[in-house]
Amino acid sequence: MTWPVLFAVNATGGGGQKQLDLISFSNVSNTKNRYYAHTFVGWIYFSFVFYMIMRESIYYINLRQAYLLSPLYANRISSRTVLFTSVPRDYLDEAKLRRMFGPQLKNLWIASDCEEVEKTVEERDKVAMKLEAAETKLVKVANQARLKEAKKGGHRDALVDGNADGESGSVAAHWIQPKQRPTHRLKFLIGKKVDTINWCRAELERLIPKVDALQATHRSGEGKFICSVFVEFYTQTEAQAAYQSLAHHQPLHMSPRFIGINPDEVIWKNLKINWASRVVRNIATSAFVIALIVFWAIPVAFVGILSNISALSSGSSPIKFLGFINKIPPVILGVVQGLLPSVLLAVLMALLPIILRAMAKWAGKPSLSSIELRVQNTYFLFQVIQVFLVTTLTSAASASVIQIIKSPMSATSLLANDLPKASNFYISYFILQGLAISSGALLQLVGVILFKVLGKFLDSTPRKMYKRFVTLSGLGWGTVFPVYTLLTVIAITYSIIAPLILGFATIGLWLIYLAYRYNLLFVFNANIDTKGLVYPRALQQTTTGVYLAIICLIGLFAIRTATGPLILMIIYLIFIALFHISLNQAIDPLLMYLPKSLQVEEDALLALEDGHMNGDHMGESKGQHVTATDRIHGSSDSNGKELPPAPRKKPNFLTKFLAPHVYTDYHTLRRLVPRGFADIVYDPEVERDAFYHPAIASPTPVLWIPRDEMGISRQECKHSSKVIPMTDEMAGFDAKGKMVWDTESARPPIYQEKIYY
Repeated sequence: MTWPVLFAVNATGGGGQKQLDLISFSNVSNTKNRYYAHTFVGWIYFSFVFYMIMRESIYYINLRQAYLLSPLYANRISSRTVLFTSVPRDYLDEAKLRRMFGPQLKNLWIASDCEEVEKTVEERDKVAMKLEAAETKLVKVANQARLKEAKKGGHRDALVDGNADGESGSVAAHWIQPKQRPTHRLKFLIGKKVDTINWCRAELERLIPKVDALQATHRSGEGKFICSVFVEFYTQTEAQAAYQSLAHHQPLHMSPRFIGINPDEVIWKNLKINWASRVVRNIATSAFVIALIVFWAIPVAFVGILSNISALSSGSSPIKFLGFINKIPPVILGVVQGLLPSVLLAVLMALLPIILRAMAKWAGKPSLSSIELRVQNTYFLFQVIQVFLVTTLTSAASASVIQIIKSPMSATSLLANDLPKASNFYISYFILQGLAISSGALLQLVGVILFKVLGKFLDSTPRKMYKRFVTLSGLGWGTVFPVYTLLTVIAITYSIIAPLILGFATIGLWLIYLAYRYNLLFVFNANIDTKGLVYPRALQQTTTGVYLAIICLIGLFAIRTATGPLILMIIYLIFIALFHISLNQAIDPLLMYLPKSLQVEEDALLALEDGHMNGDHMGESKGQHVTATDRIHGSSDSNGKELPPAPRKKPNFLTKFLAPHVYTDYHTLRRLVPRGFADIVYDPEVERDAFYHPAIASPTPVLWIPRDEMGISRQECKHSSKVIPMTDEMAGFDAKGKMVWDTESARPPIYQEKIYY
């Protein structure tokens, strides 16, 4: 829509521009009436963008509600557990909390100060892994000695196999000297040198009982309580009621509240932060981020100037020392002005995620998902201000700085001409991002190096080999979305004043989409679950492009003194802002809470499906009726039978596009949610320890070493198992002495079943 209209209007604008600038806003100068075309095309295009945001928000809300209310999720303990922070000390009492929440409360975990037990558990695990590494090294050295002797043609009669009852280390002593046993110093360089295996066994004999005693103390409720409580309810409906209600009469007490938090995502150190400290931390971190924006503008502004450095050094430029720029070959100068700024921007912004995540954690966010949501906001703010606004303004200003110095009164008209030209920089940026990111995402060069190269040197135990083999790369959603949201914002901002950029943006984003679609299906693992909340937040951030585009047009119309288009765009800005406010007021509660009406409807629909698919009305074949508020065994289509017919006939494209609230409603999208392939059932120990600090529930690790032909590993396992569990199953050495493990086995000794909290 923008191309056929605006290309013709701009190209015949009489501004005397050349090349790509010929079809931009800067080429329109002979008549102000032409700006009405930009105004009305902008109205249509920006309204379309807002309609798509509204449509996608409706789709997301209905799909999210269908997923959260499905048996697959509603049975999980996290969906029925609410985290209350900043709990007053007099409410850190189980009896009082049970009186407050009534019989709906099932379990509760009052968080305690676990600094001592956490430190002791870390020490125990560190010593255990040190013992595992030492035992593995002992077996490897002895096996290498055996292979070396066999290579020389030697034969040793004392091939000891199965003599595990002998003295510890006696089998290994047949193959290696005592000085070849693993040793270490108790202090760096100056400490006493000790035998690692014997020292670790002695340390574990001391640490393991100590850890067990500390864990028992915290389980019995004798630890020092801190101001956070996990409250589990019998049903998801009751948990939602507690989450949506005001828990305490004092401001900021028992608040903020969180639901659906996975225990693996909890930032346990932040649970001890009270409401006053949280307020101070929020103010401090927000001030730090603002200061970072201000000072970060200096290097980013330099990158923007670099994109137009030839304009500062050409002709009778007052900046004399840049004269050498004119001697650079045109090809190299094109790379310096086009590609180099884009690369520098990418490198510069790579430093931000570490800082922003640290700030979000220090602000007191209690979970990894809440940290990612905060980082998404702050990182997007950085992207818009530093990568876009500062670069755009400095690029436009640097192109006109010489003329402005000569004629200061012409500054506004010069900036009006050069601002649209800055889009040429972002055409290069889209090309770089589209090609480099998509190809890099598919190549996964870092993953190849880590898995194929570094693994050979760093994986010295079967445990490390197994961990590298089964661990997939994760995604930090807080820094993934803002990068591509910014690309969309840039495209929308320039959509009217330089519409050519939409073509490059479409191609670049399409390539990125293909790469991420593949990686999300086959390469990446979702380690942090925000329940999809990063998506509607990205949609809201996309509206930044609309506002920037409107403001730019208003400014350009004002500079060109186009009164009619100026008034129309101001009116449209007021209208779109009011519409946006109304839209947010409507959808914000639906993003945070589950409506009671759908919980009731889900019960009725599941009852209907039980009868439809199991041949009876109430699903007696499963022994009980499965509802949204009292589920145990999940959905009832696990027998492979189909769901009832769709609530509506399949619409055509236009009907579906114009009526998302009808054809992508809850009843339709709930059919997309997987059902019946997994039962959410917890062992009593898992349910008991679900929201205890990991140090309280941490079991003694099982050590895993490779098996050898000489019987050393079996003897070591027998002696070490008196202190800590150890096994040599499913790992060994090949004919060349290389350590291997049984990759075909589904469950090695250290395998842990994934728990869907």
